[in-house]
Amino acid sequence: MKPLAELLNKDEPGWELVSEWMKDATNKVVILPKDEENAKLALYHSQVTTRSPLGAIIYETGGIVIDGGWIRILGSGDGKTSRTISDWNIGKSITEFGEQAPFFLVADDVIGGFFAFNGGEFGQDLGQMYYFAPDGLEWEAMDMGYSDFIWWTLRGDLEQFYKGLRWKNWREEIESLETDKGMGFFPFLWTEYDSINDLSRKPIPMHEVWELQHSFKKEL
Repeated sequence: MKPLAELLNKDEPGWELVSEWMKDATNKVVILPKDEENAKLALYHSQVTTRSPLGAIIYETGGIVIDGGWIRILGSGDGKTSRTISDWNIGKSITEFGEQAPFFLVADDVIGGFFAFNGGEFGQDLGQMYYFAPDGLEWEAMDMGYSDFIWWTLRGDLEQFYKGLRWKNWREEIESLETDKGMGFFPFLWTEYDSINDLSRKPIPMHEVWELQHSFKKEL
């Protein structure tokens, strides 16, 4: 594994580029404050350079919250949650730090959707983003890389992307929800129902959402 000093790029920091993108954001953006030691450790464990947008977000933020908490882009943790991007991938995409990840989880949303870039798990389009849809329990190609994904979260039409998956008063309901929790629905989103407003829901830890979904995916 490369030492931290080799991952810190001070000549061409990717954070300058990400910051410029944020100035043009049409979706609400909140940058979570980072913990310095967590940031160094998460960057080292992730083994990406801060020249890249991914490395810059890991090192410069505790994470980024989009559209009032609907999407959570993972960083190095905000000091209140253990969900650093590197720790989050342990047991899901990798078993130990430094492994070549078949996919790498970089963000998720409040309804239990997960965003990852392809490391070989999904085919030959390495580096391309995929979305694990909670209403279908399948990985779907997004036809974009990580940088374009970040741009999309900032300026994309999220209402269209999540059509039929947002309930009445969702903004008020999730505004105080912790970033390491999502909504658990019953009946589940992958079952048949007329409207998401008819489903009961409650906040549950994101790791439980992941485990539940993949347990059902194996059964189905």
